[in-house]
Amino acid sequence: MANVSMTVNGRSVSGQCEDRTLLVQFIRENLGLTGTHVGCDTSQCGACVVHVDGKAVKSCTMLAAQADGAEVTTIEGLASGGELHPVQAAFREHHGLQCGFCTPGMIMSAVDMINRYGGQLDEKTVRAELEGNICRCTGYHNIVKAVLDAASKMGDGAKVAAE
Repeated sequence: MANVSMTVNGRSVSGQCEDRTLLVQFIRENLGLTGTHVGCDTSQCGACVVHVDGKAVKSCTMLAAQADGAEVTTIEGLASGGELHPVQAAFREHHGLQCGFCTPGMIMSAVDMINRYGGQLDEKTVRAELEGNICRCTGYHNIVKAVLDAASKMGDGAKVAAE
């Protein structure tokens, strides 16, 4: 059994888990944060994307023990004081979701993308960056519109907005 401690959504957490426990399992089962979804179990779909030390990671490909001491942000950690994160608001405004299963991973990937590119995103880049996230419902058109809108609103202040 591994003892793991990390900061999740600004809160220090710790727990014991088997050495083979995936980060997504630890987040969902030990912490009760079920916004991070498990879709494929093979790191193909992107529904499990979280941020580890500020970078997007598919949490089904990382052991919880590897995140020991890390800062982890899940979809539950984006909104602040009842206000949706700009990317969450853009997804709602542009209907960038349908069934919603992929949405947490899409949003977490989009925040990471905007943090890296700022307001300098175009449709081709957004589509290329989202290749690791699968949506079976929307055809991506409204997702891309939402990401571009959020990027334009967040601009170069993107990193501050995600913290």
